Amino acid sequence: MVYLSVLRLTYNVSTKLYFSIYVTIVFLLQFTNISVSETYASEPFEDFPFLISCEYKGIHHAFYFSKLNPDGVATYINPSRLAGTISVGGTAKTLGEPIGGSCLGKTLEQLRTSGQARDLRR
Repeated sequence: MVYLSVLRLTYNVSTKLYFSIYVTIVFLLQFTNISVSETYASEPFEDFPFLISCEYKGIHHAFYFSKLNPDGVATYINPSRLAGTISVGGTAKTLGEPIGGSCLGKTLEQLRTSGQARDLRR
């Protein structure tokens, strides 16, 4: 009988201890996420829009930011698997099949001015 009550007491203490440790970890992880977000905010992704919209043969396509190469060239792709590249100082070019469209040959500044480049707002 005494053995069972000691076991219950130990169980209750250890449960409370584990719960306290869990709550502390969850609380501290929130601050870790804030510092990680601030680190990513200063990356070169800020130079490129999240979405570029182009019109080709009467159809409007949405090209999403896909990757940034080490040489500073960003790749955009749409769900139809059409793709293009652009750099901060360069113009938009197609990848794969040679297609035209309203984005071809424009700079990022021209795409932003024409309303074709969309950034994510926080």
